[in-house]
Amino acid sequence: MPAAAAASAPAAAASASTPNRKTPAAPEKKYKCQFCNRAFSRSEHRSRHERSHTKERPFKCLKCRSTFVRRDLLLRHDRTVHAKDGGIPLHSEVKRKAGAKTSPVAGPSKPSIALDAATLEQIEASSDGMVDLETAAMLMTDLHHKATAAMSNQHAEVEESTAYSPDPTTMFDTSVPYLPNAVPLPQMPWDAFMSQPMMEPKAHSMSSSLSGSQDSQLSHLSFTSGSTVQPHPNQLPPLMERHPSAGDTLAPTLQSLSGSMSVSGDATPNGLSPYAFMTGPVSPVDYRRSPGPSRALTSPKAPQIQSDSEYNKILGNIKECDSERALTETFHLPSRRDVNMFLSTYFDLFHHHLPFLHPESFSPSEVSPPLLLAVLSIGSLYRFEQDQAYMLHIGSKVLVNQFLQNKENFSSRKCPLWTMQSTLLNMVFASWSGDPKGLEWACSIKSLLANMVAGNRYELKLRSDGREGSQPSHEEWVEDEGCRRTYYAVYIFFGMLTLTYNHTPAISFNEFDSLELPSSESLWNLEASDEESWRESLTASTIITVREAHDNLFQGDPVRYSAFATRVMINALFLEVWYHKRSFEALQDVVTEYKLRLALETWEKSLEMCEPETIVVPLSLPHKGHPLIFNAMAVYRNTRARLEVDLKSIQEALRYHDSYEVAAAMAGARDKVKRSQEMIKVIQQCFDCIEIVALQGIKVVGSICATNWSVEHPLCGLDLMVILSLWLYRLEHDEEPATEEELAMYYKVRNLFDDDSVEVHRSRLSSTVARLWGSMLDEVVVWGITKLMGESFKLYSEALVGYITDSATTGSGASTPAMSQGGQELGIEANY
Repeated sequence: MPAAAAASAPAAAASASTPNRKTPAAPEKKYKCQFCNRAFSRSEHRSRHERSHTKERPFKCLKCRSTFVRRDLLLRHDRTVHAKDGGIPLHSEVKRKAGAKTSPVAGPSKPSIALDAATLEQIEASSDGMVDLETAAMLMTDLHHKATAAMSNQHAEVEESTAYSPDPTTMFDTSVPYLPNAVPLPQMPWDAFMSQPMMEPKAHSMSSSLSGSQDSQLSHLSFTSGSTVQPHPNQLPPLMERHPSAGDTLAPTLQSLSGSMSVSGDATPNGLSPYAFMTGPVSPVDYRRSPGPSRALTSPKAPQIQSDSEYNKILGNIKECDSERALTETFHLPSRRDVNMFLSTYFDLFHHHLPFLHPESFSPSEVSPPLLLAVLSIGSLYRFEQDQAYMLHIGSKVLVNQFLQNKENFSSRKCPLWTMQSTLLNMVFASWSGDPKGLEWACSIKSLLANMVAGNRYELKLRSDGREGSQPSHEEWVEDEGCRRTYYAVYIFFGMLTLTYNHTPAISFNEFDSLELPSSESLWNLEASDEESWRESLTASTIITVREAHDNLFQGDPVRYSAFATRVMINALFLEVWYHKRSFEALQDVVTEYKLRLALETWEKSLEMCEPETIVVPLSLPHKGHPLIFNAMAVYRNTRARLEVDLKSIQEALRYHDSYEVAAAMAGARDKVKRSQEMIKVIQQCFDCIEIVALQGIKVVGSICATNWSVEHPLCGLDLMVILSLWLYRLEHDEEPATEEELAMYYKVRNLFDDDSVEVHRSRLSSTVARLWGSMLDEVVVWGITKLMGESFKLYSEALVGYITDSATTGSGASTPAMSQGGQELGIEANY
């Protein structure tokens, strides 16, 4: 006892001498992963973890184009692989920060420092997309000097004093933390030096992927990549590509900086997205390979309310149109500022996907109030103003209903065009809202809208015949072209209802037999100075009817028409495939199926001959053509898949907007997906779809596509991703060994993902595809239908995991089945 007391005395004395000392508490974990809810104490740890879900590999080696999940892996790669190559070695984060502290931030102006492209790329690679103030100033000053010299074709010295201001939206990649002192690019003539001769990249190498060198593939075309190589025809072009112009030598500099620094200044049009990092560069149409006369690039302005008197006139128009005073208590028109904002978002973000309105003649104070409210309702959706959107939508529906009920001797021939346009926009709003009641309402008035199209089209025919072959004036042509575009917009919308919900089309192809296809967007937005110049432009444009285009496609002759006509014709081909697959003779009718395949191939070839477009579209798209062509390609891939696989049960489940029922229908469609030679071609279309997203980055696309891409892409991608995941599931679990072609396609899909995105114990590649697709659709939601599909894909992914677990516990199959290739067993486990 005395010894024990003596031993405890020092401990007691120590504790008494430090009465206030406390055990340090563990750091609070307040940053949760949005995919698995795992908590982290620091945001950078969460961002690093989320890359295992989103497959992003932001750290790229500028010497061999390999990409990595973490910076320390990039540093190790540079030390071990490129040490013998020489050049500027990469430094660790600690050394880089220590060097930055010793450099003065403020001081007298310095002379311009000559920095070549290699130095710029090394600085960018060593800074993780973030540079300190002095380095950024040096880069921007040198870049500004070179840009000015390239534009003026002179090499005189330029004053280097350039103003910089911090920009809170400097990163396209949302996983990179915000840097307060990051510096945006100065104002400069942007289009003058955005392209240079490109070179062909290496194709996908299956042997290299099997040997573990898949890091070097696909990385050079990521969203934030500074690469200047020209992509393969079945790969994506760089987002920053422009039309040919002077100053080509500066392309590597600008493209290498575009992924890490924002662009400021009036030289880059704004996409008017609710978030600045969603917009990116504008996407002018590539008309270099298109025949026809060249015109200057133009960017039509969105209609706006210019004064309070116009705003008050709109209020008066709404009150006059509301004869029953149904909107007196419940409806309130947004402020003038909000109305202008909603108009801008409609015409900049939605209009280009369905351009049936004429922006030049659309005057907010003159158009019919129901049409204005319908436009504002969709514009507010793109601003994520849900309450405002529904109020404006209901107000438009009420006013249209009052007009139709109070109209004496109602006839579809006497319905003004605005009733058709307002009804179409209201049906678009309701059908993709994610509300089953909205879809039921839209379906209930399909026949009404179809009758309006038929009656109005008959009146258009009488007007055209009355001219007896003479050309219309510009005003007459705008009226007639607006009618034609509205008919085709209705036709396309009905086609999307058929594609998504398996609804029988309300308009047949025969309605537009002798009707002219839509003109080019350049002609539609042309500001005619006089009638003579207008007639010259009209004569130079291509005029072709629907029947002529249809016959040429089925005869294998490529056709030259506009981007809008491209979207119309693929809609017609999709509906023909739909009718063919629903007929009882489809299994025996080999000739019709051959003709359909020929028409689809000819349609794809016709893209090279598309009418020249000169409209600058302020959308960030992984496509250098008009958004209508990008959307048409989504329908094309879906149509090719429909020739082999019919997922009618999923489409019918979507009508009732229950995510559990939709997921169950997805899982129950396993028997629809076969393993055959033709199925390989379908899987190629599915791969093309997911490759677009994978090369951009799941997280980036999830943020951008909601406001910049059309709703066609998630709707068309649903079938493709279900087919792809079920085919992968069959390949992983069937007892029949995989063929060489199936193995090659399997690894093509597998190489789009890094090892961290496929968890060994939870999922396989089939489940991973479904889970990541659902996560992308769930990222940012404009249309409620995408939220429904995102939830359905996540449940469906869990169902695929459940199947794997059940088969493993019952002993009916191995956890990861092997695939045979030429008699040699290749275990898939090694890749996970």
